[in-house]
Amino acid sequence: MRILLFLVALLSVSPASASEQLFRFNNPSFSGDGFSSHALTIENMEYNRKQAIKQEDKAVLDAIATAAKNTNLNKFLNNLESRIYAQLSLQMSNAMFSDGSTSGSMNFEGTTISWIKDVTTNMIKLTLIDPTGNKTEISVPIGSFKF
Repeated sequence: MRILLFLVALLSVSPASASEQLFRFNNPSFSGDGFSSHALTIENMEYNRKQAIKQEDKAVLDAIATAAKNTNLNKFLNNLESRIYAQLSLQMSNAMFSDGSTSGSMNFEGTTISWIKDVTTNMIKLTLIDPTGNKTEISVPIGSFKF
């Protein structure tokens, strides 16, 4: 009887089969499908947001700096400084092209500006030496600047 029962049980067992999965996760973090592109998208969004914040901060700092430069006091000081520089350059050019002087020199904010007039060639040799030692020489003809 046991054998018969065993045979009946063995013959009544059918092979197991599975149906399709009824539930799937939509989020790639859970399902694993498309996870790499999902992770890259999140990383890209975070990077773009950080860059946007940096640009906003820079724009605010630039606006503050521009506002500080546009005060009436700064406008006045810039105008005064320009006029002083214009007067210094006028005095130097007058000395260079006058009949009495043949040379001159001036130290201006660490830059040495010197000139020598050569009446035989009708040229003025202007030499500029900046604080780092770079030297610039300019030759200016004396009689060619007539209006």
